Amino acid sequence: AASVPVLDRDRPPTLDRSPAPTPAPARAAGPRRPDDAIGALTPEQAFDALYAFCAPALVRQTYLLTGRRELAREAVERAFQNAWQRWPEVARDRDPAGWVRAAAYECALSPWHRFRPRYRYSEPPPSDPYDRALLDTLLKLPPSYRRTLLLYDGVGLGLPETAAETEASTRAAANRLVHAREAVAERLPELADPETLHWRLVELASIERLRAAKPPVVRQGGERRARFWTRAAIAFTVALIGTTALTVRTAPTRYEPPVPRGETVQGVPPRVAPGPLSESERELRAKLREAEQKGPERLMPQPR
Repeated sequence: AASVPVLDRDRPPTLDRSPAPTPAPARAAGPRRPDDAIGALTPEQAFDALYAFCAPALVRQTYLLTGRRELAREAVERAFQNAWQRWPEVARDRDPAGWVRAAAYECALSPWHRFRPRYRYSEPPPSDPYDRALLDTLLKLPPSYRRTLLLYDGVGLGLPETAAETEASTRAAANRLVHAREAVAERLPELADPETLHWRLVELASIERLRAAKPPVVRQGGERRARFWTRAAIAFTVALIGTTALTVRTAPTRYEPPVPRGETVQGVPPRVAPGPLSESERELRAKLREAEQKGPERLMPQPR
């Protein structure tokens, strides 16, 4: 087996384009707890701040995963709607942005999209041939390789964080990354250098002008989805209760033995097949065939 190269290195600016954190000014008050920062904002304000910080870059990243602009926006909105429905959990997560990113990637790479009529046909590729070749190369990678390559060389996560987000071991994530880089370098030799590949991914994601919806629209959409599924669950429960009550009402209350199988009756003589006609019977049959079908002769038989 080929040895896995060392992947730790100094990371350049990434697709997230997150500003470097600045040290907080000293305060005369006592130390603040992590929950104090969360409690300083309302849930709506905290959600809107996370959305404004992550959504634009996340839409561009998801576009590189799928090659579809509308699917990228839909996946990001669905991820943030799920985050809003579970906001107490997401707000206290160690990495809320990572939580939403993982949900968006899972939604974008779902195999069920192939059965949707609107996604059966490919979207127009980028106009630049070089960008088109890079996007086509990314889409030919297996989804797990594509996701690992984007997280490590595009977003700029470390190898342990990439492995955790893709639900793989560190060694498996490293192997996926190596094979993905080899596949890209085989088709585009100028991108064999990881640093060059990183900058090309950043440029490709920045070319497309992809806009995310406004935070209030996403929150309202999540609330509508939550109400719809709540009402659907209530309707299903009522239907199940009604079906159970009807079954209890109409079900038999005592044991009814099954009907026994029929028995053969003994002592009955078998039916005898008719024999040949006698001379008189043949004459009568001929006379009936020759006689008129209508008239008094049919009602008043003549004596023989």
